Amino acid sequence: MRIGMILDKTFPPDPRVHNEAIELIKSGHEVFLFSLTYSNQSSEEVIDGIQVKRYKSNTLEYKLSALAYTIPLYSTLMKKKIVHFLEKFSIEAIHIHDMVVAEAVLNACKKKELPVVLDLHENRPQIMKFYPHLKKFPQSVLISPKKWQQKEEEFVKNVDNVIVVTEEAKEEVCKRTSINSDKVVVVPNTVRKSFFEEDEGLDERTEKDTFKLLYIGDTGERRGLATAIKSLPTLKKEIENIQLVIVGSVNAELKKLSEELKVEKQVSFEGWQEETTFPKYIKHSDVCLSPLHRNLHHDTTHANKLFQYMSLRKPLLVSDATAQKNIVEKVNAGLVHEAKNVEDFTDKVLRLYKDELLRKELGKNGGAFIRSEFTWNKTSKELVNLYNSF
Repeated sequence: MRIGMILDKTFPPDPRVHNEAIELIKSGHEVFLFSLTYSNQSSEEVIDGIQVKRYKSNTLEYKLSALAYTIPLYSTLMKKKIVHFLEKFSIEAIHIHDMVVAEAVLNACKKKELPVVLDLHENRPQIMKFYPHLKKFPQSVLISPKKWQQKEEEFVKNVDNVIVVTEEAKEEVCKRTSINSDKVVVVPNTVRKSFFEEDEGLDERTEKDTFKLLYIGDTGERRGLATAIKSLPTLKKEIENIQLVIVGSVNAELKKLSEELKVEKQVSFEGWQEETTFPKYIKHSDVCLSPLHRNLHHDTTHANKLFQYMSLRKPLLVSDATAQKNIVEKVNAGLVHEAKNVEDFTDKVLRLYKDELLRKELGKNGGAFIRSEFTWNKTSKELVNLYNSF
C-alpha cells in the first residue's frame, strides 16, 4: 500500500516515526511522510526509503497548534496542506502521528474512503495538565485539557484503528471510550538491536571509585529527579563515592536543590547528549533510574530509557508508576520504589549498593528479556499485521 504518515513536526528526528516507517517499508509498503519545516530544508527527500514531503510552516502556525481544539484555524491551515499531500502521492492508507493534527486529517479525507489509523504516542490530554505554561494566564483559560480529551475520544471512535504504546494504555482507552478492544493495537517503544549490538564490545567501566546512579531523559518536575537528589544527603553518608549522573537538559530548579542540600558534588549535570553516547553512559553506571511521578499518563506509558537500560544489562530502580512497575516486576529487572518517597528510594539504592550479585542478576534478567521478546523487530509485528490486513 501507499501509506501516508502525517506528522505535524519536523523530521528528522522522531525515532518512533522513523522506526514504524522503516518496518512498513521492509514489509513491502511504500511510506510517504508529511512533515513540516521552519527553515530551508528541501521540500522532498528520501531518508532510509521514507519519502519525506515537507510543507512550510511558521511560528504563528506553531503557536496556533496549541489552540487546535479551542479555535479551528490551525486545523483549517493544515487541512489544505494535507489535501495536497494525499492527492500528490495517491495515498491509500493514512497513519496519523498523535492527536494534534487528527482533526485536520479527518477533515481532509472526508470524501475519500481510506483506512485511517491514529497512533497515540502518549495520553496528550492528561500530560497537558502538567505543562507549566498551561497553568498561566491566558493559556489556562484558552487551552482546556478536558476539551482535548473529548476530542481524543471523538477521534478514537471515528478512525478505523488506534495504536497505543502499552497494554495499560489500551485498557484505559477502551474502558473510557467503550470501543472494541480489537480496534486497538499495542506497538511499544522498544530498542532496535543495533542500539546494544553495536556496543556489545564496549568495555565495562573498570574504575570503581564511584557508585553511579544514571538518569537519561527529560528533567521536568514530573520525571521525579528531585526524589533522587533529596536522597543524596543520606546516601553520601553510607556510600562515600555516590554519584548521580543526569543526561538531559540542565534543570535550574534541580541544580538549586542540589546546592541547597549541599550535594552538588554528588550530582553531575551532563546536559543533553546525542543518543549515540547513551550506551557508554549506561555501561559506565551501576544502577539506572526512572523515578516518575504517578499520573494517568505515566501509569500507561513506558519511557524508552527502560529498554535502553535493560538492553545493556543494567539493574533498574523505578517508581511504582503502573506500566513501568508491571514490566520491571514481570521481568525481575530491578527494584520498585513508591513515587516521591525519598526514604523508600534511599532504602532501595542501599539494597542495590550492598548486593552486587543482586545487581548482576537483575541486569541479566533485563538483558535476556530484551533479546528474547522486546526488541523493535519483534514488537513491531502488530503494526505490520495491521497494515497487511487492509
